[in-house]
Amino acid sequence: MKNSRVATRALGGRGYRNYIDMLYVLIGVISPIVLNGIHMLIGIMVLKNYNSVSSLGFSGVSFVTKTLGMLYLTWLGVSIFQLNYKIFVPLLAFFWFITHILEAFVIQYYIKNKK
Repeated sequence: MKNSRVATRALGGRGYRNYIDMLYVLIGVISPIVLNGIHMLIGIMVLKNYNSVSSLGFSGVSFVTKTLGMLYLTWLGVSIFQLNYKIFVPLLAFFWFITHILEAFVIQYYIKNKK
């Protein structure tokens, strides 16, 4: 990644900057949306197939796994890909938070409809 000539050649001459911008979008936006979407789908499946107490237990475990996922994505973006933490961390945290709020409303909808 540090050798911009290799990255430029691999991208067909479009430049190293486009490659870095793509990483911000891929790791900072798409990854948290996909990971929280997977958690939400599993949460809905647990809620439909089991009782609300099991869903509550899954939510507790989900909190831990999502936290570990966010720490991993932060480490990957800042340490490995050397993205600017002043841009990357707020971007990651924003989309992580928005998907958490969305997940809360969706799960609440399914809980209300189950009764």
